[in-house]
Amino acid sequence: MSPRLWPYFLKQAIWNMIKNRGVHALGLGTMVASLLIFGAFLLLFVNLDTWLRGWEHALSMTVYLDDGISNAQRNKVASMIKRIPGARIKRFISKADALEELRDALGPQSGLLDGLSTNPLPASFEVVFKGPEVAKTLSSQAMEKLKKTPGVEEVQFTREWQQRFDALMRMVRLVGFIIGGLLCLGVLFIVANTIKLAIYSRKDEIEILKLVGATDWFVKVPFLLEGLIQGILGGALSLLTLFLAYLLLATKKMQLLSFPILNFTFLPSEYVIALLIVSVLLGLVGSFIAVGRFFEL
Repeated sequence: MSPRLWPYFLKQAIWNMIKNRGVHALGLGTMVASLLIFGAFLLLFVNLDTWLRGWEHALSMTVYLDDGISNAQRNKVASMIKRIPGARIKRFISKADALEELRDALGPQSGLLDGLSTNPLPASFEVVFKGPEVAKTLSSQAMEKLKKTPGVEEVQFTREWQQRFDALMRMVRLVGFIIGGLLCLGVLFIVANTIKLAIYSRKDEIEILKLVGATDWFVKVPFLLEGLIQGILGGALSLLTLFLAYLLLATKKMQLLSFPILNFTFLPSEYVIALLIVSVLLGLVGSFIAVGRFFEL
């Protein structure tokens, strides 16, 4: 096919989209919404996964103490912690300090604690390790021994949370593939029907072109370009909307207990490119399906 025809094809595609702007606007809006849902899922997954990977460099342990523990017992617990290879007591948090930190964390809702007659929070030791590799090799035997020490109520280790979240992230990844697949099928259906409606609106014109000797591809190419343009616009608008939503979250910092702060970052460039490519492919494949069915009739 002569390259000189491509400006004509592009002009026809744009004119067809303007002529059927209502149908194309509805299809484009639905496509953007579908891609935006998938993009939001990717954004959340990427940030949670990055946050989880950050735990590998911030592994720590919290040793909660029984109420009414004596100074001798507390010193014995501290001595046992110090004997753990690579462990260092970062600080001791008294019951009063723990309640004050909870008040600060609750912010405007701190008034909920005013009705407490007693302080329910335990005192604790915050323990850090010299390097993440030390914490990873910490034996379960040492952990169990520490848990059974008189005066110790509970021991929480961030590695245990990491393992739980690893399993959760695997499940989230599987759900993401399923959701993404269903959304892609939905987008294909939308694009195919949008192009099909555009084809049927020009049915008489197409029959005239065929009568004067136009080839199938001469008729098909403008409709394929419509799908391509719709895919480009759908991907670009969904990413733009997603980026604006990200800007609203980028200024906020979220922290869970003593875990590392969750700083929201936008999708990596490879994810952005992949989402655009998927959008363009969905537009092309959807238009191929539409013109293929029409020319089979």
